[in-house]
Amino acid sequence: MKIKDYFSNAKKHLSVINRHRKEVRKNCFRCGLYKQGLLHDLSKYSWTEFSKGVIYFQGDRSPNDAEREAKGYTSAWLHHKGRNKHHLEYWVDYDVKKSAAGMVGMKMPDNYIIEMFCDRVAASKIYQGDKYTDASPLQYYEKGKGKYILHPYVKKKLELLLTMLAEKGEKYTFAYAHKWVKEYKKRQRKSCCCKCCTCGGCGCKS
Repeated sequence: MKIKDYFSNAKKHLSVINRHRKEVRKNCFRCGLYKQGLLHDLSKYSWTEFSKGVIYFQGDRSPNDAEREAKGYTSAWLHHKGRNKHHLEYWVDYDVKKSAAGMVGMKMPDNYIIEMFCDRVAASKIYQGDKYTDASPLQYYEKGKGKYILHPYVKKKLELLLTMLAEKGEKYTFAYAHKWVKEYKKRQRKSCCCKCCTCGGCGCKS
C-alpha cells in the first residue's frame, strides 16, 4: 500500500470509528448505560486493531471481513472480541456439562446484551447509510444467526429487542430497554447489598 493511500485510509477509518462510537454512545445513553456508552470500543484505537483497520479499510463493511478473507483469520477481531464484553464471542467457552457441543455461549449480563443491541443498531446505520431502516439490524442478524454461538437467554433477549425495533421503532424500543436497565441495576444493587450484609463488609446493617 502506498503511503498516500495509507494515510487516506487512516483518516477514513478513524472517521468511521468515531461516528460509530458516537451512535453507540447515543444509543447507550438512551438506555441508561452511561459508562458503557463512554467506554465502548476504545480498543479500536489500539495499534493492533487500528493498523489492520487502515490496511483493510472497506467503508461499506467491516475491515475484519477483508482481513479474514485475505489471511484466513483476523488479528484485529481476535484482539477486539477478547476485550469487549458486549460481543457474544467474548462469552463463548467450553461447556461445563461436557456435552458434544464443546464450545457454547455463556449467559451474558443484561447490560451487555443491551449494549450489544445498541452496537448492532449503530453499525447498521453507519454501514448502510441512507438505506438503513428500523428493520436493518434484524435483517443483518437473521443472515448470520445460524453461525452465532448464543446462550438461549441471550438469543431470546437480543431477538426480542431487534424484532421490537423492526416492528415498533426506536422510541418504543429504547424506552423499553431503559426500563429494563433500571430494573437490572436495581436487582444488582439488591444482590450486592445482600451479599455485603451477609459478610458485614460494607456496613449495610447500620
